[in-house]
Amino acid sequence: MKRTLMYLLVATMVWSAFPQPQANAAATTGTIQSGVNFRTAPSTSGAVIRMIGKGEEVVVLSKINSYWLQVKDSSGNVGYISSDSKYLSVNSSSGSTGGNGAVTGGNATIVSSVSFRTSPSVSASRIRYLSKGEKVTVTGQPNSSWYAVTDSKGQSGYVSTDKQYIAVSGSIPGPAPSQPSTDPGSNQVESIIAAGMKYLGTPYEYGSSRDNTNTFDCSDLIRQMFKDAIGVTLPSDSRGQGEYVRGKGAVTTDWHQLKRGDLMFFMDYKGTKASSYSGKKPFGDKISHAAIYLGDGKVLHTYSKESGGVRTDSISGKHWEYRFLYGGSAL
Repeated sequence: MKRTLMYLLVATMVWSAFPQPQANAAATTGTIQSGVNFRTAPSTSGAVIRMIGKGEEVVVLSKINSYWLQVKDSSGNVGYISSDSKYLSVNSSSGSTGGNGAVTGGNATIVSSVSFRTSPSVSASRIRYLSKGEKVTVTGQPNSSWYAVTDSKGQSGYVSTDKQYIAVSGSIPGPAPSQPSTDPGSNQVESIIAAGMKYLGTPYEYGSSRDNTNTFDCSDLIRQMFKDAIGVTLPSDSRGQGEYVRGKGAVTTDWHQLKRGDLMFFMDYKGTKASSYSGKKPFGDKISHAAIYLGDGKVLHTYSKESGGVRTDSISGKHWEYRFLYGGSAL
């Protein structure tokens, strides 16, 4: 009995570090301290969405019990992680939450009921209908027809940009505008990146067909971007694309030296620590992944169904940085 009471006392003290769901309470953010499984349910039997790496920021939505937190990652995905302090360090508060721990407010309001879809396409699956008066946060605009939004419960998806459905009252995050340039190469780069951004959210499929754009794997996406934008057909696989880039001239093994629009090539995943890749051979290890560099430490790529298909990611301090072999221009 005494041991039980002692355990409850300790658990209560640990959990006091996390704000309890209250109306108008500040949303809690945290930094991942050590790679942790991001699961679909608050249980070790829940499917692993992905491994959240050290240094990633998350929003703590709610405390499920003494072992699990519901969190939202930087891409807007909602799932569960262990509450153990070795995995998460609480940072600060921002925004506001509702009584269920969901983020409220946002920079846009739904004007009329509209489909909330899994990707920016009318053929994409409908998550649900967003109702008139709902507050959402517009997190980006993949093209002129679609907004990427997060609803009040942390669910990410896409809605039409038509003003009859949504009224945006704040700024919309997006890549820094490019400076005007008379350099044909620079214009080609921007066209290629724009071609890729229109596929944000397109589902991932390993070995996807090169004859349609319904799904992509990493090399298929890059190949399609170049075809759409400048009519160039790159090799079909990432290793072939790597050889193509090397054949073009100078490549670099330091991603900090890359330019916007350069292609990046990566080795197999071996873990979240830099030490796991200490024996890496940039021109000897097999290429298993490809991405396009956007600048400022960000890439556009696709790598798994669980990650949501085509997406952008930051690579600094993450396994992507450690897995990087080399990169360069394909133009």
